[in-house]
Amino acid sequence: MDTSLIIEIAGYLGSVLVVISMLMSSVVKLRIINTTGSSISAVYALIIHSYPLALMNICLVIINIYNLAKLLKPGQHYTLVNVKPDDTFVEYFLNYYKDDILNFFPEKNTDTNLVETAYLICCGDVPAGLMLGNITENGVLDISVDYASPKYRDCSLGTFLYAKLPEKGIHKLVYSKEPGQHRQYLEKMGFNIESGTYVKYLL
Repeated sequence: MDTSLIIEIAGYLGSVLVVISMLMSSVVKLRIINTTGSSISAVYALIIHSYPLALMNICLVIINIYNLAKLLKPGQHYTLVNVKPDDTFVEYFLNYYKDDILNFFPEKNTDTNLVETAYLICCGDVPAGLMLGNITENGVLDISVDYASPKYRDCSLGTFLYAKLPEKGIHKLVYSKEPGQHRQYLEKMGFNIESGTYVKYLL
């Protein structure tokens, strides 16, 4: 294949990746794909001697890497807030993300009258996730809902939450319901099956 054609294809690939990144709901995925596309575009621009375009893409790579470092630093931007299950904002959050939540949890799990424990996880001043459940015995939380909004669905929120829960006296998490689409997340976060129930021990 002709070298000039390969270079041209690389240029298109970089542009396509930058455009695709804008379609990502996850901020982390957006940054990663945009960084890849911008890096390819920067190399392409240098090869064709388009230095203003190269400079712009290099700046985008630096900005993305800086923001990714902040996003992926554990506990850097999250806050855990202990709230009452019947809190007005909990109800608002559940209603706002209702359709998406129901993709992972049955509707009965979101009934705040059936749970006694609720935690909101905020990113800065923005609510990013919600956990609902019941403390079945000392230090054991039976989860009804463990949800992250689409923008924060990269497991960093869960990692932060599970690191903070021991400070609240919770050292074991169980998910005793049918996991459905939530199974993939449970397995990714280190839950193991014990007697048909997903279990995770917190240090």
